[in-house]
Amino acid sequence: MDKITVNLEKRSYQILFGQDVLSVIGTICSDLKLGSSVAVITNPTVAALYYEPVRAALVQAGFTVYKVEIPDGEEYKNIETLKEIYSRLIDCGLDRGSFIVALGGGVVGDVAGFAAATYLRGIPFVQVPTTLLAQVDSSVGGKTGINHEKGKNLIGAFYQPVSVLVDVATLDTLPEREFLSGMAEVVKYGVAMDGGLFDFIHDNADRLLARDKESLLTVIKRSCALKGEIVAQDEMETGLRAVLNYGHTFGHAVETLTGYREYTHGEAVAIGMARAARVSERMGHSGKSETERIIALLETLGLPTRLPSFDAAAYRDALLRDKKVRDRGLNFVFNRGIGDFHIGRVTDIEALLEAAGIGE
Repeated sequence: MDKITVNLEKRSYQILFGQDVLSVIGTICSDLKLGSSVAVITNPTVAALYYEPVRAALVQAGFTVYKVEIPDGEEYKNIETLKEIYSRLIDCGLDRGSFIVALGGGVVGDVAGFAAATYLRGIPFVQVPTTLLAQVDSSVGGKTGINHEKGKNLIGAFYQPVSVLVDVATLDTLPEREFLSGMAEVVKYGVAMDGGLFDFIHDNADRLLARDKESLLTVIKRSCALKGEIVAQDEMETGLRAVLNYGHTFGHAVETLTGYREYTHGEAVAIGMARAARVSERMGHSGKSETERIIALLETLGLPTRLPSFDAAAYRDALLRDKKVRDRGLNFVFNRGIGDFHIGRVTDIEALLEAAGIGE
């Protein structure tokens, strides 16, 4: 398998990539010298497909395995689900020598990671992402947490996994809408950080949409490498790491205003990127041709680019509740053309809304 190391001194870990490699999870956990008991946190959809091979591999490696299922969906990324996980971990007798495996997409990874960060003040966890979005983004970097009804990811912690196992074969069973949602995050890396990656996505869109394994491994590994480099420099998002939020400012507003039910996370980010590109153009960081290329690629990949119909006041309120707001100012990620970025502090939210075309 290919490997990438996220360099965080004592908290460094490897991201491993391959096809049909779930069977190595037991070996990975044994090599890490993790405790004898493990809770595999997953949801019913993923469990029906992948829990048994993961369980079997862990049992073969000598671990006692407990299954913890949580409901499937972004709306369940909340405090009630977290409490149920705690209760299950306690009932199973997991102690500080135990660990967690997060088997699933971004919701499972975020909630399981936060449970690992807070249960008994912290136990190790391993990420086994089964969606494209989780493989290229949420499983790497240690952001864990839950949503609040007033905003996305307002409650959480930075807590790094001890390993990440990416099996591209799990994408074969991913529903089309969820697969395309993950492509939005891949485009994000290309727009904000790597023009070559953007060009690869553009030139290989048909192969990627057909889920060609070689093409997928190329964009997944490059996306993870880019994120790993940023996380190594700014683990706690004090500055540089904010680039990973490109498209997320308006994307999170869309999710909040629609109650996390109308759009997937990636769809919301795609809409947010289209707005961010427009803002970047109108504020002089990019050109019209780049904006058109970004929007065209998102639409080629079957992603939405139009904002849902809420008034400017609703968007303003949602933006001001974003976790990136400090002292009524918002750190906004602009694209500089394609492949570069600028992080700027925006204090005039009305001007930002106007640049995004909201209220026109």
